Amino acid sequence: MHSKKWVRMMGLTIFLTGMGFLLASPALSQREYPTKPIQIVAPFPPGGSADLHARALAPALEKLLKQPVVVVNKSGAGGALGAQTVAVSRPDGYTLLLGLSFLSYYPEVDVLFGRTPIFKREQFAPIALLSKDPAVLIAKNPGPWKNIAEFVADARKRPGEIKYSSAGVYSTVHLAMEMFTHAANLNLRHVPFPGGSPALMALLGGNVDSSCIPPSVAMAQFKGGMVKILANWADKRSAAFPDTPTLKESGYDVEFYVWAALLAPQGTPPEALKILREATRKAVEDSGFRAAMEAIQTPVVYLDADEFQIYWDKDAQRLQEVVRRIGKIQ
Repeated sequence: MHSKKWVRMMGLTIFLTGMGFLLASPALSQREYPTKPIQIVAPFPPGGSADLHARALAPALEKLLKQPVVVVNKSGAGGALGAQTVAVSRPDGYTLLLGLSFLSYYPEVDVLFGRTPIFKREQFAPIALLSKDPAVLIAKNPGPWKNIAEFVADARKRPGEIKYSSAGVYSTVHLAMEMFTHAANLNLRHVPFPGGSPALMALLGGNVDSSCIPPSVAMAQFKGGMVKILANWADKRSAAFPDTPTLKESGYDVEFYVWAALLAPQGTPPEALKILREATRKAVEDSGFRAAMEAIQTPVVYLDADEFQIYWDKDAQRLQEVVRRIGKIQ
C-alpha cells in the first residue's frame, strides 16, 4: 500500500511540476526578450524622414536592449508596402515599424478605390510617438518668390502652372498641400515622387517650382542657402526658421504635422511591448538620438503608447476627411 501510494504521489508531483513549467515558460521567455537582432522597417527610401528617424533611434535602442537593431528600407506605394510587411509579420517583438502620418489615412485610400485595405490601423500596437514636425513649403533660392504672399499671388495669376513635388500621391505632404490649396483656393500642379528625398532633388534640379516636404529632409539645403522656406503648417513659428510665418499667420486656417512613431504588429506579447516602450522612452533621451534630431531640426515630441493612441485616433479622423475630398487620382 505504501509503495502504491508513493508511486501515485510521485506521479502527481511530476505532473504538477510539468504543468508549472509549461505555465511558467512563456513568462520566462518574455523576460529573456530580446534574444536576437531586432529589425526596424523604414517604409520609404534612404534619406527620408522615416529613414532618418530609424537610423537615429537604432543605435540608442541597441545600447539598451543589448541586441543589434537593424534598419531595413522597404519603400513603395506611399509607405504602404513597408507597413504591410510589419502588419503581417510574426508578432514577436523582432520586427518593428518606423511609421509616419500616412498610417492615419492610407486604409481610407484603399476604401476610396474599392480595394481591401493593404493594412489597417488595428494591425499595429503603438510603442511611442517620437516626433511631430510641421510640413514646410519650400522653393529654390534665389527664386521668383520672397514670401508666401508672393507665391499665392503668382499662383492665382497662373492657375495650374506652378508645379510642386511631394513624396507621392496621397503622401502626408500631398494631404498637407491639399489642405493649403483648399483653404487658399489655389490650383497647383502636383508632381509626385517616391519619397521626400527624390522630391527635394526634383526641386533642386529645376524639374518643379516648389515642394512640400518634412523640414528634416530640406534642412541641410536650407542651411546651405539652396532653398527658402515660404511657410510652415504649425500653430506657431519654428525655432529653426523663426523668420518664416505659419500658414495661420498668413490667413489660412490650416495646421498639419508629419509625425514619426515606433510600432509593433498587433498581438506582440505584452511583456515584449513593455520592454520596448521602456527602452524607447530612454532612447529618445539618448544624446546621440537628440543630436541626430537636432541636426535635422526635428523637435522630439515623446508620447507613450496610450497617449499616442489618443492622438493617432484624432489625426486619422481628420486626414481621412482630406482623402475623401481629394477623391480618386488614377
